[in-house]
Amino acid sequence: MLETVADLLNLLELAVLGTDAFEGTQPDPANHHIVGGHIAAQSLMAASRTVPDRPPHSLHVYFLRRGDARQPVRFDVTRLHDGGTFSARRVAATQGGETLMEGLASFTSGAEGVDYQTDMPSAPAPEELVSVEEQLAHYAGEFGGWWAAPRPFDTRYIDPPPRIAMDQQKPAEALSRIWLRSRGEIPADPVVARCVLTYLSALTLLEPAMRQMERSPMDVSALLDHTVWFHRSPHFADWLYYEQKSPTGISGRALATGAFYNRSGELVCTAGQEGYFPGRGIISSYNQLA
Repeated sequence: MLETVADLLNLLELAVLGTDAFEGTQPDPANHHIVGGHIAAQSLMAASRTVPDRPPHSLHVYFLRRGDARQPVRFDVTRLHDGGTFSARRVAATQGGETLMEGLASFTSGAEGVDYQTDMPSAPAPEELVSVEEQLAHYAGEFGGWWAAPRPFDTRYIDPPPRIAMDQQKPAEALSRIWLRSRGEIPADPVVARCVLTYLSALTLLEPAMRQMERSPMDVSALLDHTVWFHRSPHFADWLYYEQKSPTGISGRALATGAFYNRSGELVCTAGQEGYFPGRGIISSYNQLA
């Protein structure tokens, strides 16, 4: 888990290997798995390096193999289209010649049109809640302190976080609502902001599904894909509200969708993700990103 904003921003610093080719390093957790949100954010940064005048408005990635966080990841960008309003890029993330992830990113400078959105759901204010580290202090001795470890964002759960939910009755609705605010300065650059949102959007999105399955992030699972649509620029120094739902789980897969709103109620981004959860007691050799 990334612990500081500096760790997160360092993740987005890619080395240039050649024309449209980049390399990124990963935090190395105990299981040496590359986190899906990390490599997705890096892939968006790599694609953005080839579109200097247009910020991204969407990203769609598929996770194909589990990577080794002890080794760097190569990102090769293919320039698919540069039109009057939109640009498109394909990104392949590889390690040792094997493809870990493939994705498509789209970029636009925007156009005049009608603005509308769904209203932000009502929710308790973040000032009424405590940080997740305080909520999970009782479990700090588990997994080397993983549950209550420091985070780049002050995270405040409205619904019980997964570890607490495991000790409670299954909720009626697959729902997880949280507030987030940066614990350090994040540049206002729109590309950096959207890469950070990509990371954040993937980090907790499957938690409502975990509640229904009575599972935790420590269970064997894998991300299959992740999609983000960016609507408005975020301001990380203020609170962002993230409402996440899982409309269905079937055949070992769970689908989750989420929406970020700012304190003014504006919709900032929308995300979708599908995860794979092997049956209990199965030692999975599934070769995916965890």
